[in-house]
Amino acid sequence: MSNPSVPPVPYHATAQRPGWTALPAAVRAAVSARLGAPVVEVRVATAGFTRGFAAVLRTAEGDSAFVKAAARAEQPHLVDWYAREAAILARLPVGLPVPGLRWTLWEAGWYALCLDPVEGHTPRLPWDPAELDATLAGYVDIAAALADPPTELAGLGLPRLADLAREDILWWDEVAAGREPAPPLPASAVGRLTELVALESKLPRYAAEATGLTHGDLRVDNVLIGADRTAWFCDWTWLCHGPAWFDLVGLLITGYASGLEVDARFATHPAAADAPTDALDVTLAALAGYHLTAAAAPPPTASAQLPAHQRWTGEQALAWLARRQGWN
Repeated sequence: MSNPSVPPVPYHATAQRPGWTALPAAVRAAVSARLGAPVVEVRVATAGFTRGFAAVLRTAEGDSAFVKAAARAEQPHLVDWYAREAAILARLPVGLPVPGLRWTLWEAGWYALCLDPVEGHTPRLPWDPAELDATLAGYVDIAAALADPPTELAGLGLPRLADLAREDILWWDEVAAGREPAPPLPASAVGRLTELVALESKLPRYAAEATGLTHGDLRVDNVLIGADRTAWFCDWTWLCHGPAWFDLVGLLITGYASGLEVDARFATHPAAADAPTDALDVTLAALAGYHLTAAAAPPPTASAQLPAHQRWTGEQALAWLARRQGWN
C-alpha cells in the first residue's frame, strides 16, 4: 500500500457552474412548469468539471428534482452530451443504482434534462474503505447488466472504446514520436517510455474483444454515496462498447491514492474476471498518458480545476503502475 495522497482540490468542490438566476427567464419558467410549481430552493452541484448548469431544485409543493441545462449557442458540446445522456438513461436496464430520467425540454435555445434526485454525497478522499467497497459492490450490478445490454441501448450507435483509445486516449506513442511534448515524469518513470508505449498499445485490441458496454467515465465525482451507503452511478454520457474492467481501473486509481489495497480489489472483482492478465497495467499506462497529456491543454469550457486534477490522476496512475512494474 502507498501513503495517502489527495487531489489539489476536493472532488466535491471542483465545479464552476452558473446559478439558477443566470438561466434565461423563459428557461426558468419552462423548467418550473414541467416541475409543476415554482422553484423555491436551488442547490447547485459542486462536483464535476463542466460549466453547465446542474442543481437540485425544490419546488413550492415540496418536490425535488436534479436538472442539468446548457445553451446551444454557447455550449453546443454540452447540449450534445446531455442529449446523449438522456437517450442512454431512457434505455438502461431498470433496477440499477442510476438516477432515473424524468423529462427533457428545449426552450429559448437551451436544452434541459431532469433526473430523480439522489440524496447523497460525493466520496471524500482519502476513500473511506467501506464507501469504496460499497461502490465496488454497486458496480458489480452495473457491469453485469451492461455485459448483455438491451437491444435498444446497444443500438444507439454508441462509440467503441477501441476507437476512442486510438483517437483520444493513447498518447505515449505520440510523445515517443515527438508529436506531443513529454509531460513531467516522476523519477520512477523516467526512461520508461518504451515500456509505456508497449503497454498502452494493447488497449485497443483488448477493448475490441469485449462484447458488452461500460460506463466510460467512472470517477469519484460521478459517484454519490447515499445515507444507507448505497452507491449511485451518475453522468452516463460516455457509455461505450468496451470491457467493464476499464472503468474499474479508473475508479481504483483514487483507491491507490488513498493508500488502500487496490490490486486485490481489482483482481477479485467480477468485472475483471475475464480481463487479460496485464489489463490493469495496460489501462494504467494508457490513463496515465491520457491525463498527463490532457492536463497541458484543457478545453476552455471546462472548470479551471480540471488540469490540476488530470495531472494528479495521471501521477497516481503512473505511481501505481511503477510500483507494480518494479520501477521504483
